[in-house]
Amino acid sequence: MKKLTKSKTDSMISGVCGGIAEYFGVDSTIVRVGYLIFTFLGVGSPILLYLLLSVIIPEGNNH
Repeated sequence: MKKLTKSKTDSMISGVCGGIAEYFGVDSTIVRVGYLIFTFLGVGSPILLYLLLSVIIPEGNNH
């Protein structure tokens, strides 16, 4: 069973986008670009969401 965890190997800030990409099996660049698009469009509160996810999502033990 797959678990959503922060990535230790594909991390730029805290590993949230890398962990989401690993969970869904996509390239982390796609997740990061999507995050930037949401940030610049002002959809919701992406910065607050990122901070919240970085606290909620557990650390992974990625190789």
